[in-house]
Amino acid sequence: MRSTFIVCCILLAFASCRPDTYVPKPRGYFRIPLPRHAYQTFNEPGFPYTFEYPVYGSIVRDSNLGGQKPENPYWINIDFPSLGGTLYLSYKIIDAAHPFYKLLDDAHELSYTAHGKKADYIDNPSFNNGHNVRGLFYTVGGNTATRYQFFATDSMKNYLRAALYFNVSPNVDSLQPVNDFLKKDMEHMIETLRWK
Repeated sequence: MRSTFIVCCILLAFASCRPDTYVPKPRGYFRIPLPRHAYQTFNEPGFPYTFEYPVYGSIVRDSNLGGQKPENPYWINIDFPSLGGTLYLSYKIIDAAHPFYKLLDDAHELSYTAHGKKADYIDNPSFNNGHNVRGLFYTVGGNTATRYQFFATDSMKNYLRAALYFNVSPNVDSLQPVNDFLKKDMEHMIETLRWK
């Protein structure tokens, strides 16, 4: 009986000594160090709006118009070089050339038509910061070029649209931490937005 036990142990030892089978590790993403939320005021003379924006962002004039003069001198971008993203801000005065209903149609078209094929969903709750600033904040789900965008207006004179883009191919999983981080900054911007 003892010899049978020893033989069984030896057979088990040989059976368990197979070469390791390679199992690939699941795909991962780089850890992105996120700064602490802190804000500074954008209040340039002559601009029809003011707001607070992150200290890790830098304001630059919108020059991505293919050599054309900008339609409006109040178009700016907030670059986030450490995060690889840009918040594009376009401002229009509501007038006969840019009626309010047309600006609303454009915002809807830019959010739904441009991203509708790739989007898993589009959510657009309204906001009102209590200082005559109201609008819609769009959340676009899925592998789309932009996850967050909004427009803010007083419905009479001022209209501001913002869209957050990154300098990489859209991948909702890898961009999720940075998108969520910058969403808080966009919400803070809306809360502090004032018309002059």
